[in-house]
Parts: sequence; C-alpha cells; structure tokens
Amino acid sequence: MSILLLLAHLIDAAFGEPRALWSRSSHPVVLIGRGISGLEERLNRGQNRRAKGVLLVLLLVGLSAIVGMAVAALPGGPVWEVLVAAVLIAHRSLVDHVTAVRDALTQGLAEGRQAVAMIVGRDVTVLDESGVSRAAIESAAENLADGVIAPAFWFLIGGLPGILIYKAVNTADSMIGHRTERFAQIGWAAARLDDLLNLIPARLTALLIALTGDPRRIAPVVWRDARQHRSPNAGWPEAAMAARLGIALSGPRIYAEGPSDDPFLNEAGRRDLGTADIAGATGILWQVLGLWLALLVLLSLGGF
Repeated sequence: MSILLLLAHLIDAAFGEPRALWSRSSHPVVLIGRGISGLEERLNRGQNRRAKGVLLVLLLVGLSAIVGMAVAALPGGPVWEVLVAAVLIAHRSLVDHVTAVRDALTQGLAEGRQAVAMIVGRDVTVLDESGVSRAAIESAAENLADGVIAPAFWFLIGGLPGILIYKAVNTADSMIGHRTERFAQIGWAAARLDDLLNLIPARLTALLIALTGDPRRIAPVVWRDARQHRSPNAGWPEAAMAARLGIALSGPRIYAEGPSDDPFLNEAGRRDLGTADIAGATGILWQVLGLWLALLVLLSLGGF
C-alpha cells in the first residue's frame, strides 16, 4: 500500500489539480459536497437533529466505503487506487494556493486579502499585511495536516475506502461542522468524527514539521501551546509551524460566527509577518513532503 501512496504523492506533486479535467467533470470532493448538502437539507429539520446528524455521517461512511471497494475491485485496481488517491491528496494544490497569497500580497493589500479569502474562513477585510500573512501560514499548517498527511495516513490504513471515508467526513465537517444555530446539532457527529480521524495525523504532521528544523527547540513549544488552540488538532501543526519559523500564530481573529480571543501559539515569536514568511512556510511544506516520502520508501522496503 505504501508504494501506491508514494506514486500518488509523486503524481500530485508533479501535476497538481488538472484544471482541464475538472472543467469538464466534477471533482470527487465537489460530488461529496453535493451529497452532503442534499442530506443536510432533508435531515436538518424538526426534532432529533443531532441523531439525524449521526445518520448523515453513517450514510457518508457507508457509501464512501462501498464506492472505495467498488473502484478498487475494477480491472487494474491498483492503477485506479493511485489515481484517486492522487486526486484526493492536495499537497501541490495547497502549495499553489499559499504561494498565490504571497504573490498577490506583493501586488498590494487588497489583492492579498482577496487571495487569502480563498483559503480561510475569517473576516479578511480587517487584516493588514501581517494578518494576511499569518492567515496564509496558519492555513498552510492546518491543511498540511488535514489535506495531505491525514488522507495519506488513512489510505495507508484502509486503502481507497479509508481515504474516501476520511475525505467525506472532513468535507462534512468543513460544511456543517460549525457551531452556528443552523449546524450546531446536525453537524455535531461530523465534527466529532473528524476530530477523531485527525487525532494521529495532526500530531504526526507536527512531528514532521519539527524534524525539518531543530526538534529540541520546536517540541517544547508544541507540547506547551498546541492544546491552547480552539481545535483539538489544528493547534499541533500550527504550533510546530510557528516554532519552526520563529513567529507567533493564532491569536484573536474574527470568523463568520463571531470574534475569537484565542491565545497566540509561540507567543514570544515575531508578529510582524510578510511575504518572506509565507515563502518560508511553503518551503517547509515541501520539506515535510520529502520526509514523508522517505518514510513511505522505508515502509515499502519493509513490505507494508
């Protein structure tokens, strides 16, 4: 399984998102999102909405497992597994989006705000250059965990059904896992299961980030600060990225559901950030991928 995952990563790194393909057909995550939206509209009404949210998640998990097993059973199954995994692992896309923020910010603050709005859920109209840079770097760290390492981890554990289940749950969390009046009940199960599925990958991502620098300096910061984050998982890669770059991340922000008064991660770090820091974060994304690929090579040599 590790050799299939290695090939998927290499395809993703080389080609990223094939826009010509997705302009003609729907991306699998878009299809998953449409299914979630349809289920939410039908179930998010009346009584027992939390129980209905559990049903929604069970349907997603079951359908994802069935689709994964069906695709893997097709003639040339390993080829399909590699191609689908390459589509669902978003490392190159993440690098491209974060780099786009850096490039836009060099043109001006308005351009930077517009670009970062594509990858974060906070109110970007109040962000200065440092705020735009911080948002991009936080997104890079968090999405490295749940957009790259987590789907890859679950592919290793459960093959194509594993990665499809993870992407379905993660997509559901991003769509309905918010603590708003509309989604607080229906999205509870998706948010909790997403937390569980990201438990190991988030910490593994923090370890990989630390290994790109000085783990003896980075690890204490991560251990001290990660659990201060509002998310049980996002704080781990973000704290590692903050310590690795010598900057402060997180802190007070304004989201769609209202302002947050979160503490800073690596509070003693530099807070005046710019495009050079975004470039540093994208460099770390590539370094982490290199370490991860080396681990996959070792696993493949061991027969896993």
